Amino acid sequence: MGADDREKLKIRLRRIEGQVRGVQRMVEEDAPCADILTQIGAVAAASEKVALLVLQYHAGHRLHGAAGNDLGPDETVDELASAVERILPIRAKEGRGEGREGASRDT
Repeated sequence: MGADDREKLKIRLRRIEGQVRGVQRMVEEDAPCADILTQIGAVAAASEKVALLVLQYHAGHRLHGAAGNDLGPDETVDELASAVERILPIRAKEGRGEGREGASRDT
């Protein structure tokens, strides 16, 4: 990842940090739950965008034969699939009820 890309990510992360502080303030001020949920959705979307950008840089690094990448094609595909799985399981688990605290698994 180049210095420009790193700086763009840092800017996005600072923006997310500000959004989270805003959500915290909304909770402290007893804002309407619907408004809080809207802001949490915005934080989640912004975080997902950062994750996708990092994944894009990572994939480019792996697929363009960066120095020190001694993985073969099959290993590279497996490694990239693993990277994708790191950002996807949250939604997959929530759909099955595994990502929620106190969720019943007796169904």
